[in-house]
Amino acid sequence: MSSPSAAVLAQLAPTGKLRAGINFQNPLLTRLGPNGEQSGVAVDLVHELARRMGVPIEVIVYLSAGELAESVASGKWDVSVLAVEAERAKDIAFAGPTTEIVATYLVPPGSKLQKIEDVDSPGVRIALGAKSGYDLYLARTLKHAQRVPVAGSGPAFTQFVADKLEAYAGLKTEMAKFATQMPGCRILDGRFMTVCHTAGVPRGRGPEGEAYLTAFVEAVKAEGLVAKWIDKSGVDGLSAAPLTHA
Repeated sequence: MSSPSAAVLAQLAPTGKLRAGINFQNPLLTRLGPNGEQSGVAVDLVHELARRMGVPIEVIVYLSAGELAESVASGKWDVSVLAVEAERAKDIAFAGPTTEIVATYLVPPGSKLQKIEDVDSPGVRIALGAKSGYDLYLARTLKHAQRVPVAGSGPAFTQFVADKLEAYAGLKTEMAKFATQMPGCRILDGRFMTVCHTAGVPRGRGPEGEAYLTAFVEAVKAEGLVAKWIDKSGVDGLSAAPLTHA
């Protein structure tokens, strides 16, 4: 990649540093240590962006994807790492996908729901993390089932169990952990969506910044850095997205 132009620096780092908004409640992409240590693919991604731009970085900690996405108009961050979603894309210009995660359903013991398609049926209540990428997707696509959004995937699973709901929606990798808490439950085969995360910039900053961010994401995928960061993080179920541009 070429060095960033003055326009790129003005649009992506207007304060002279790259302010990166990161959701630290997604254990597949981030980790926050007991003393505030930050790690994970999302953290590596924004640090590499700052390095290539030649500017210092400030990571701004958020504790939910919804809070991070809703703060886009606050001016507190210059780039973020979020699940790509049509509703968010109205306010955030996303680069091509960086990582991919499968989202599916978990059902309780004895459930008559056998396939992904069975879940969108009358009388089915689905617990899920409020304002997550898959919550926004299901809000648009479900025709019969009822969403039961709860703040956070863990609390959503707790409510799924406590209220004896018909399904829990979430990331497949998290479900393996939750499934141990409900003997006899089943994770349905397949997926209702693939959750893609990537870097984005608030819309209106300018085309040069958006183009630079897009080129950056494609470059770190092509160079194998995303796959390397995933390996380093040691998480399962997360994969590097394919190149968007040839």
